[in-house]
Amino acid sequence: MPRIGVLLSGCGVFDGSEIHEAVITLLELDRAGAEIVCMAPNMDQYHVINHLTQEEMPEKRNVLIESARIARGQIKDVRDVSASDLDGLIIPGGFGVAKNLCDFAFKGANATVHPDVERLLKEMVEAKKPIGAVCIAPALIAKALSARKPEITIGTDENTAKTIEAMGAVHFSCPVDDVHVDEKNKIVTTPAYMLGPSIKHVAEGIRKLVQKVVEMAGR
Repeated sequence: MPRIGVLLSGCGVFDGSEIHEAVITLLELDRAGAEIVCMAPNMDQYHVINHLTQEEMPEKRNVLIESARIARGQIKDVRDVSASDLDGLIIPGGFGVAKNLCDFAFKGANATVHPDVERLLKEMVEAKKPIGAVCIAPALIAKALSARKPEITIGTDENTAKTIEAMGAVHFSCPVDDVHVDEKNKIVTTPAYMLGPSIKHVAEGIRKLVQKVVEMAGR
């Protein structure tokens, strides 16, 4: 039974993890027979968004506590997780990836990555263990692993693709129901809600991503 980590960034598409993408990932991992290890950084969110109005709210929330909503309370601080604990790692999308796990949403190619997240990603590739990244999460991979020139996709958005390539990654266009596989670095990416348009289309790409990550984890 492979042990697959799921790195979350909060709870809600506009300031945390995209809930559809996170839940589909968890469902497909369970169907694949994987042992799931959810994790998130113990830190304040960049900000809190009212998901009804999409306006910023005058309050603070913690990324680990909010991510625990999706994980049903079974979650670890990413600081306490290393590559030796895992056989693979998957990162669902959502703006929390680009606001909390890194600051790509604000700084683009000049983004910085949360230190424990960067550490874990580098440990995974150094140990030749697979990483899956969904939606905007490949931008995090592009920055954290730029020295390895990872092959990734965020779909077909040319401006985002150019920014990703400015960080050192190589971008490939990809439809929502498929994945791009970087065999050399063992990185699997899928566009999900970068393209949409609906949960059934997103689910197909994530299903393929999970299957590939689990397959690579067993090699």
